[in-house]
Amino acid sequence: MATLGDIAVAAGLNILSAVIFFVAFAILRLQPFNDRVYFPKWYLKGLRTDPVHGGGAFVRKFVNLDWRAYLKFLNWMPAAIRMPEPELIDHAGLDSVVYLRIYLIGLKIFVPIAFLAWAVLVPVNWTSTGLEAGGNNITSSDIDKLSISNIHRGSERFWGHIVMAYAFTFWTCYVLLKEYEKVAAMRLQFLAAEKRRPDQFTVLVKNIPPDPDESTSELVEHFFLVNHPDNYLTHQVVYNANKLAKLVKKKKKLQNWLVYYQNKLERTSKRPEMRTGFLGCCGNKVDAIDYHNTEIDKLSKEIALERDKVTNDPKSVMPAAFVSFKSRWGAAVCAQTQQTRNPTIWLTEWAPEPRDVYWSNLAIPYVSLTVRRLIMGVAFFFLTFFFMIPIAIVQTLASIEGIEKAAPWLKPLISVPFIKSFIQGFLPGIALKLFLIFLPTILMIMSKFEGFGSISSLERRSASRYYIFNFVNLFLGNILTGTAFQQLDTFIHQPANKYPIIIGTAIPLKASFFITYIMVDGWAGIAGEVLMLKPLIIYHLKNFFLVKTEKDREEAMDPGSIGFNTGEPRIQLYFLLGLVYAAVTPTVLPFIIIFFALAYVVFRHQIINVYNQEYESGAAFWPDVHFRIVVALVVSQIVLMGLLTTKEAASSTPFLIALPILTIWFHRYCRGRFEPAFVKYPLQEAMMKDTLERATEPNLNLKPYLQNAYVHPVFKESLEEDDDVEVMSEKWEADSVTVPTKRQSRRNTPLPSRISGASSPIQNLEP
Repeated sequence: MATLGDIAVAAGLNILSAVIFFVAFAILRLQPFNDRVYFPKWYLKGLRTDPVHGGGAFVRKFVNLDWRAYLKFLNWMPAAIRMPEPELIDHAGLDSVVYLRIYLIGLKIFVPIAFLAWAVLVPVNWTSTGLEAGGNNITSSDIDKLSISNIHRGSERFWGHIVMAYAFTFWTCYVLLKEYEKVAAMRLQFLAAEKRRPDQFTVLVKNIPPDPDESTSELVEHFFLVNHPDNYLTHQVVYNANKLAKLVKKKKKLQNWLVYYQNKLERTSKRPEMRTGFLGCCGNKVDAIDYHNTEIDKLSKEIALERDKVTNDPKSVMPAAFVSFKSRWGAAVCAQTQQTRNPTIWLTEWAPEPRDVYWSNLAIPYVSLTVRRLIMGVAFFFLTFFFMIPIAIVQTLASIEGIEKAAPWLKPLISVPFIKSFIQGFLPGIALKLFLIFLPTILMIMSKFEGFGSISSLERRSASRYYIFNFVNLFLGNILTGTAFQQLDTFIHQPANKYPIIIGTAIPLKASFFITYIMVDGWAGIAGEVLMLKPLIIYHLKNFFLVKTEKDREEAMDPGSIGFNTGEPRIQLYFLLGLVYAAVTPTVLPFIIIFFALAYVVFRHQIINVYNQEYESGAAFWPDVHFRIVVALVVSQIVLMGLLTTKEAASSTPFLIALPILTIWFHRYCRGRFEPAFVKYPLQEAMMKDTLERATEPNLNLKPYLQNAYVHPVFKESLEEDDDVEVMSEKWEADSVTVPTKRQSRRNTPLPSRISGASSPIQNLEP
């Protein structure tokens, strides 16, 4: 059991490591050769050039010799705060700004709660003597005297915790209400002021039924000309180009190696050689440049054949299409309505923006998605609950008793006070962090297998499962397995009717572990985030071996994105810990507040200078954020009820029953009031934007803008080189004419087909 001294040692080590990281970052960011690592976003926008400082002509390319710059090495912090929110939205997008607001919500919720908890609950807990009166039945430490564990069973002091629970709940709900209202207004304002984008006019249509007489493209055109005659503009069917995409990716990889060997030839004036076997360790030795040129030529021919196959083979066309409309209003009507009396076909939804599309999953047949998600649901269940076993083992080994049992020869070393404090206050958090390092990748692979068609939906799905995993394993798992292992001896020597009391009393005792975890994962993790050691190393390796042109240099500085699928669940874990322990062990709150404050400053800096967001969803993730905070609030209320029950506070515990009911009602109200703004686009807003656009650009022709917007990336290069691609389209006529069709049963459609040249039988019968 970690004591206050152990936690102080752990805090000191974490603060020291964080300070080292921050100082290292402050120095490294000033060096000219690191400028593209720490400010890549400005380079991608074309607003920054390589810096030049005073000093020798050669040295100044690598080292900043201006000593005055080092006197202001912490000026990045106020600079990160200085940019106003509207300017930040223009600079980084609404997704990034709303993501930052999650950290602000943490500060808004927990700073007042911490003040109340330390002013009211800490004195109430500290002045009681419940742990001393309990004897030696429970292993405890000094920190537990500040928690609810130190209060006698049946004490009237529990009324203070109940009153504070109501205060914490009302304040949290108030903050959530105001933030939901604010973010919803920001989203609508952002969509109203946003520049023209293809996804504003485009709908993704899935589960298109097969037709024996018409191709998928013809069927889509005829369907929308019949059912949306005044609004339909163009469409792009979805191809299964996954094999082609793999070939293109392989070609780019070979081209990178070719550049590397050409650069090596220029440096050494000696033609490089390589082996053709596994990992270049075996096989025949050949000229590396000639070999890669030959392989690239072979692959280019294979890519050309595969491209022709995809575009000409009907089996390569999937039963899905991107359908674009003449107006936002027309797209909104189609995306938000049922198209046929059969609700399982012609399914429509808003198309993700082109850079958000995850093309590989669009080739998955719609009918298989349900089976895939069922399989992944079962797999995730087993992953979550069986993961508790290794976590329990790791947590047991990462303790004094576990190390003494596994390695008795280390007993003299771990008996040293400093080493003992490090193991008890620092090692469990590190062990758990290392054990979970591959989890986000596993969850993302599972989400991709489920078949979601956009990067944003993949990240939201992965984040949702990461949150559930953290809740079950990091929160419940560490409380239950930790309690069972630490109190096993106590359980054996106590009667069965005492078990609920022991468990209820032992739950707050895990606060010391979570404090160390917050310091390891939070404080040190945020400091490591701003240092960016991994991107720094990768950039310089690429810059040394692969960069030959300015374009190569831009590709080498890959800034990445925020990583919603990993960052948001981690934030939610801190919301959960803060709300659960606010009324139980207020000692946790200052550590969480420090995390939110540091994270807000660091991620604001990263969003301004580093991250280049892959997509823009208009803060579509906010309902998930709100829901998870509400779940954490309900869990905190249930935990407090359970604790008071074990404390024999029968007269006061019933007063807590109303809290979960009120919280759930609050969530239902918020969902009904604000969530539609995140899943639907108001027709009024769409019409206003269309009207304004027609007034300012009366001769606007959207077809050239939309017709190739959703072409698969592997076709884009060939499309740009193809002179036969239609660049301008004729003005659509309002007169009703007949669409030629191959189907004998097809009704007349109001506009001529641009695909089928056959005449309509019905048209031929008309006089």
